[in-house]
Amino acid sequence: MIQRQLFVVVNKLIKKYPIVAITGPRQSGKSTFLKNSFPTYEYVSLESIDNREFAAKDPRGFLARYPSKTIIDEAQQVPSLFSYLQSHVDETNKSGQYILSGSQNFLLLHNISQSLAGRVALFKLLPFSLQELQNTKWYPKTTEEFLFKGMYPRLYDKKLAETQYYADYIETYVERDVRQLANIGDLGKFRTFLKLCAGRIGQVLNMHSLANDVGISAPTVKNWLSILESSYILFQLRPYHNNFNKRLIKSTKIYFYDTGLACNLLNLKKKEQLHEHYLKGGLFENALLLELMKTMYNKGEKPEFYYWRESNGKEIDLLIEDGLKLHRLEMKYSNTFDSSFMQNINIFNAQEKMPKGNNYLLLGDHPYQKRSDIEIVGWKELEKIKL
Repeated sequence: MIQRQLFVVVNKLIKKYPIVAITGPRQSGKSTFLKNSFPTYEYVSLESIDNREFAAKDPRGFLARYPSKTIIDEAQQVPSLFSYLQSHVDETNKSGQYILSGSQNFLLLHNISQSLAGRVALFKLLPFSLQELQNTKWYPKTTEEFLFKGMYPRLYDKKLAETQYYADYIETYVERDVRQLANIGDLGKFRTFLKLCAGRIGQVLNMHSLANDVGISAPTVKNWLSILESSYILFQLRPYHNNFNKRLIKSTKIYFYDTGLACNLLNLKKKEQLHEHYLKGGLFENALLLELMKTMYNKGEKPEFYYWRESNGKEIDLLIEDGLKLHRLEMKYSNTFDSSFMQNINIFNAQEKMPKGNNYLLLGDHPYQKRSDIEIVGWKELEKIKL
């Protein structure tokens, strides 16, 4: 059993809030985490048709059956239950009454904001982090294994083949979650859209180009991206804005919540194929960005992540706002340092009135090295980046 890092902060705030809610991708380990971390809580899943019907048709009876210390899994399945939960926790006025979990972020957050605002501590649980796998037999040995296998717990627990697991995951996701979130008539086009998004990892998003490639409208692209975000398939990295004299690129970049899933969408069949793949740099960047996000989420904090790009193509892969500081991070698949890797950070730092912050070069599996102007960090030592 791997202890999830999120436990520390959830265990702290469950003593202060009547309700705690955990969102995250399907199969990221939410149910296992909650059952093992809070064994004194009763567990009920609204994925079950009988439980869902009970909660929907008789919410007062449902809460009388589960009056306190209950984990309600896939809670977004019964939106009408949330207003009854509000009245119930307000009347009892106790901390730690319910833990809600769900894999559809938009629906769960919408219901919470409508009925439970101010009563819920909200957290995100993503698939395993590298730190959680440290000192286990599952810690990846190579960069390619790290990118290709991905971090979904079931892959490790059941020793499943990556290609089969992700193919089934995508099929289940499209057939079930997408149909629940939106009325998409042509699922074939949606699958094509999903694959084309994987082919644009780490690139500035051109919605009109993507729309033309799929054969849909630009507003549909925006809608489908929202669906993929709300169900934790991909996320968008937004550009950093400041009062620069030069015009900055304002489009987002897209990344996936798991590089193993992205590799499958790119039709990669084995990790060795990454060596020559045109997107290996983007996948590496994606994986490191994810690990840093997990560090923040596992502390119960919201990542303030951005990228920076000038209209002439000069860019920095990642900027992290940390209070009044702004850390600069460049990511390279290479294992060998080259002074040119510092060029864009130096250009950025030369801008007037830039916030102070640390400079990092995330370089393959290069050993940690602190220099006068930069810290070089390999993917196996990401804990050296202090967030």
